[in-house]
Amino acid sequence: MLSRLLHWGHSPRVRSLLTVRLRGFATVSNDPSPDSTYDVVVIGGGHAGTEASAASARSGARTALVTPSLDNLGVCSCNPSFGGIGKGTMLREVDALDGVCGRVVDKAGIHFRVLNRRKGPAGWGPRAQIDRRLYKKEMRAEILGTHGLGVLEGKVADILLGGGMDGKEQRILGVRLESGVSIRCNKVVITTGTFLRGEIHIGLDVFPSGRMGEAATAGLSKSLKHAGFQLGRLKTGTPPRLDRRTIDFSRLEEQPGEDPPVPFSYLNETVTIRDQLICYGTETNLSSHEIIRANLDQTIHIRETIKGPRYCPSLESKVIRFHEKNGHKIWLEPEGLDTDVIYPNGISMTIPAAAQEAMLHTVVGLENVKMLQPGYGVEYDYIDPRNLHSTLETKLISGLYLAGQINGTTGYEEAAAQGIVAGINAGLASQNKEQMTIKRNDGYIGIMIDDLITKGVTEPYRMFTSRSEFRLSARADNADLRLTAKGRIAGVVGDKRWKQYQDSVTQMSELKALLEKTKMSSPVWAAKGFRVHQGSAPRSAFDVLRLAGVSVDSLIPHMPLLGTYSPKVRARVGIEGVYAPYVEQQKATISIFERDERLRLPTDLDYTRIHGLNSEEVRVLQMTRPESVGMARRCEGVTPSGALRLLEFVRGVREKDRRRAALQEMEARKEKFACAC
Repeated sequence: MLSRLLHWGHSPRVRSLLTVRLRGFATVSNDPSPDSTYDVVVIGGGHAGTEASAASARSGARTALVTPSLDNLGVCSCNPSFGGIGKGTMLREVDALDGVCGRVVDKAGIHFRVLNRRKGPAGWGPRAQIDRRLYKKEMRAEILGTHGLGVLEGKVADILLGGGMDGKEQRILGVRLESGVSIRCNKVVITTGTFLRGEIHIGLDVFPSGRMGEAATAGLSKSLKHAGFQLGRLKTGTPPRLDRRTIDFSRLEEQPGEDPPVPFSYLNETVTIRDQLICYGTETNLSSHEIIRANLDQTIHIRETIKGPRYCPSLESKVIRFHEKNGHKIWLEPEGLDTDVIYPNGISMTIPAAAQEAMLHTVVGLENVKMLQPGYGVEYDYIDPRNLHSTLETKLISGLYLAGQINGTTGYEEAAAQGIVAGINAGLASQNKEQMTIKRNDGYIGIMIDDLITKGVTEPYRMFTSRSEFRLSARADNADLRLTAKGRIAGVVGDKRWKQYQDSVTQMSELKALLEKTKMSSPVWAAKGFRVHQGSAPRSAFDVLRLAGVSVDSLIPHMPLLGTYSPKVRARVGIEGVYAPYVEQQKATISIFERDERLRLPTDLDYTRIHGLNSEEVRVLQMTRPESVGMARRCEGVTPSGALRLLEFVRGVREKDRRRAALQEMEARKEKFACAC
């Protein structure tokens, strides 16, 4: 018998709308009991935490999400937007694994565009601006409506460990809250964002905080350091917020959204809000830059000892690094439908508040603008991601997973992508099921994780298309073809998503088959108006899609049956046709990659005993502990010669194993023969 229960607890408060069996989860109390035991506890309710907790619950694990405030589930700390070049593809991959972010963006989006349209589909970057309040509302509803997921209001002060004695591996036993309450579990996912010993910088003012108006977390940093993790410091920033009513939009460049808007989720044919808001463009000038230069000695945030994001730099960094430029672009983005707050994308800064306002008044259209909140910088702890397995489980503590900015990344999309992987694997492992790994050739999520665990970070890691050597086959349009079946096998893709995926695959296969079997000679195609090269061999309609300006729609007058397929299916098959020969060529590269990935390395391998490795290679390999020869090749500091030594070692081990197996088989046959006699 099922019953819908709304739980209200105390210290921490528990607000969880669950559909559970009557023997289901009890609320957490001050007196821990068997009822306060979960399979997985996720710490943090940001973009990594919401994806991780929902994914863990979808896997079938009893999951608790611990967050300081229920009201801040899925809050957007910085820009009110998702996606972009590289990032948009990664968000599509999260959706393909039945993640929640894409669906919520489609409900809360107020301005949709696909960036890089002038280039081929492999470079396209879906992007959407969202209504902040609406996004939080929809994400909260999504999380509270997730079966098997409880939300606990509180702060985690410490992780509880067992083992670690007599050479035994440390393992998770649970977490302890600042209130003193302990929650038992065997898997923990930490997604604390910028809150680990976070501090905010405005000018020379410094105060502890992970986000404006919210306290930082200190105890967890100490706990992780004590457990043996190597911690570092990174920084990021956010621009000031402006009052829309004080901006002169008549002098600014308009940027409307695309019509029709392209949804993020494969489940949606359209977005919820069709009437999109307009963004506006302006830029800084020499007067703006003079004010920045005059105040560089008044900001603590720009010190070079702590690295910030190179690919999303502060205005101070832009003025210093690109001193020859007379201006830098600013996009004025509305933060919602029912608010006058404007987000000026492109001018994150940390100079004193008065100087920020003076700088804003030098910009065209902002001469009389009112600054509602100054820009500020955030400095925070992160853990060297080379401490992680590809499942995002830590190497030091069994059952501990890390996701998001704690791993040295920056951006909502990077956080959500790590969150869904960590959540899936924590949930599967808690049920003694095989964990799921996403490799480089699977998509951008795999690229990011592999980069993090093999190279580490020296600055906040941001995804873009040039990081992928497989970007022709890993595009924003085909994330479901690459990952949904993988997620279904892992048990985290629901029936609704699976049915939609199967329907799409069936229609695309039918349409492709129709195009491939329709073949005509070059003169016939030319007579129909297609600019084909003359040749003796007939060409299929699928081949013709590679011609400039040809699409499935342009073939409909000659093949009316094509018009019976939906525009979405026609567009997707058209892209497949364009990239078909290049994807075929890339298969050879993928085959080599997969071969090296199959050459596994023992996790306890003593690299000092492998002849031919130099001292730096030994140091890097001992620290990184790559899982395969392929992963070892990509470790920073490993030379081609060193990789060859590893390959020789693995082949030698395989040969010894083969000989040992042959010898054992021979002995078994002898014994069997002796018994028969």
